[in-house]
Amino acid sequence: MDNPVIVVGGGPAGAAAAIAARLEGALVRLIERRRSPRHKVCGEFISPGGRYCMESLGVWEEFSALSPCCITRCKLHFGRRTKQWRLPECAWGMSRLQLDSLLLRKAVRLGTEVSWGEVFDGRRQNFATSRLVVASGRNNALRRNALPGTDRLFGFKAHFRGGLDDAVELFFDKYGYVGVSGIEDQLTNVCGIAQESVLRKYRFDFDALVRRSPSIADRLDPLRRTLRWVVVGPICFSPPQRRSLLDRVYPAGDALGFIDPFTGSGILNALLTGRMAGRAAARGVSAHEYLDACASLLTRPFAFSSVLRSLTNRMPFLGCALYLPGQLLFRWTRARVASANHLYRME
Repeated sequence: MDNPVIVVGGGPAGAAAAIAARLEGALVRLIERRRSPRHKVCGEFISPGGRYCMESLGVWEEFSALSPCCITRCKLHFGRRTKQWRLPECAWGMSRLQLDSLLLRKAVRLGTEVSWGEVFDGRRQNFATSRLVVASGRNNALRRNALPGTDRLFGFKAHFRGGLDDAVELFFDKYGYVGVSGIEDQLTNVCGIAQESVLRKYRFDFDALVRRSPSIADRLDPLRRTLRWVVVGPICFSPPQRRSLLDRVYPAGDALGFIDPFTGSGILNALLTGRMAGRAAARGVSAHEYLDACASLLTRPFAFSSVLRSLTNRMPFLGCALYLPGQLLFRWTRARVASANHLYRME
């Protein structure tokens, strides 16, 4: 392929796309508006299928060498009521700073040209003969539509020392939810989503916000924060795109569709769709065919997660989750990795 694949965004989806396209023999240029990897708001939970993705990208051994936290259980807290189960396979916890850096290093070693500190503008930068993977994060048009006056959603996260466990925990109440899980270096990631009105009620004091209920406070009391709070928003959820404006534009990761973070499948989806987008672009598979493949892979988990999100502030209804098998909840909220191997010449 003489013309390069241009990848916009250096997160997991963009880096996976760059690696996959290079493994297909394509020339790749990756454009990242930041000057270096940084901490990002994220649950930093990598579902079991993430191992397959990283093996296929050739980074599993390096990932393991960074000593990610092995996560074997899931715990859901509804007030003082708790539901827990063992995961079907070991999941992993690793900070986005480490994960993004790891994937980008691999892309560079394979020959990807990386342009740091550059903002991609299709109107100024000629890519008429190139294929474009858009992995630059959530849809900006949706974010602009979340106008002041509505009770917008914001995400937040920080790292803590102490209290490391082999469980990913989610604490739900009428104000939103907080997630707690281990990452590398014996650290614990604490993240969540809250409405703007709730943030104002707590005067944007995130330390007070995350300890707003006894069950969350009990879990966090042994921990000591080591990272300032990182905040992002407004957050707007969107289902997977089904149409591309151009037949050579391949959205991946959150740019393809933003799934509810509490499902813990965001990084897995980014790795899956990034790899699929990179291969499709390198092979010249049409963007429409690629998007149909993504829709087949992601529509069901997005739809089920959307239903769960609509119930997160209705505790009596959300409590019904206590009576659903945990394995079923886990399976319904994530893509089947095996299915990705047979879709539209992606494998």
